[in-house]
Amino acid sequence: MTKYKDIQALTDEEIKEKLLLESDMLRKLKFSHAISPIENPNKIRETKRVIAQLKTEKRVRELSNKES
Repeated sequence: MTKYKDIQALTDEEIKEKLLLESDMLRKLKFSHAISPIENPNKIRETKRVIAQLKTEKRVRELSNKES
């Protein structure tokens, strides 16, 4: 599980890259789960949470750059 502090330590480029990877992973998990139930369906929830945290940090940085 990713901590928000770890996400804050990433650079803007790393956040974009990780966001793409997590989105792709979520898509694959949903597809796998639709075909046959995956072993740990909570993995979908955790992946969604990480995506939300990444998007939040990305938006916070965008807003802080506009103010300065």
